[in-house]
Amino acid sequence: MPDDVAPAMRPERPMEALDIEEQNHASAAHLPEHVAAPIRADQAVEALRNGPRGALVIAGIAVAILFIGWLAFYFLLFLPRGPIG
Repeated sequence: MPDDVAPAMRPERPMEALDIEEQNHASAAHLPEHVAAPIRADQAVEALRNGPRGALVIAGIAVAILFIGWLAFYFLLFLPRGPIG
């Protein structure tokens, strides 16, 4: 533990990692029927080949909507008011 840590923050004894058996933790993968079946490497490559395409399309649409909104504010709100001063 670093020396610059306040004494109240220092544990009295070192922290120990808990064994898996000692942890009271349940997850979605706790039961075998909740775990997906393993797939071959070539199936994984095929599934991930076009992975980010949908996310990029959604991000592009969001940016286009923001840009169109900015143009609408500029041309419909700022320009009609005229120059300042």
